Amino acid sequence: MRHGKKNNHLGRTAPHRAAMLSNMATSLILHKRIETTVAKAKELRKYAEPLITKSKTDDTNNRRVVFSYLQSKEAVKELFGIVAEKVANRPGGYTRIIKLGNRLGDNAEMCMMELVDFNETVLNAASETATKTRRSRRGGAKKEAGAVEAAAPVVEEPSAEVVEDETPAAPATEESSEEEKSAE
Repeated sequence: MRHGKKNNHLGRTAPHRAAMLSNMATSLILHKRIETTVAKAKELRKYAEPLITKSKTDDTNNRRVVFSYLQSKEAVKELFGIVAEKVANRPGGYTRIIKLGNRLGDNAEMCMMELVDFNETVLNAASETATKTRRSRRGGAKKEAGAVEAAAPVVEEPSAEVVEDETPAAPATEESSEEEKSAE
């Protein structure tokens, strides 16, 4: 039975788990993106998102509470400065987990965890797709089919002629080479 088993303990003691999640949250805040296993990322999301929510209201008590979790002045400064500014209007869901595949050594599921508002490639791709117009399949299919039909007979006829001309052309090339020698 799994009554009350809310968290994945990740095979660690409670202090080791707390220290690991604190270090991972600090790295996530400072670097905006980390690569880890899926199980650790899911636990880190439960650990880091409440801290990011606390950073939205910048007061002394929230800074002290977040510092007690992270134990890093640089991370607290970054969280309450840059990160809180970007996530101010977002009602939650500050992190994204992107699965990458399995690790070579132990076949563990790997993923990339990132802060949602700091991924420039996704933001740029979203703006590019919004500006593109949608094209129908019929219009493109007619143009391509017409181009293929027009090109197909042209390609087939010369290739058949080349095959036919190869046998008589061999003696002609020898004669032409003899004519060139005599002309010189």
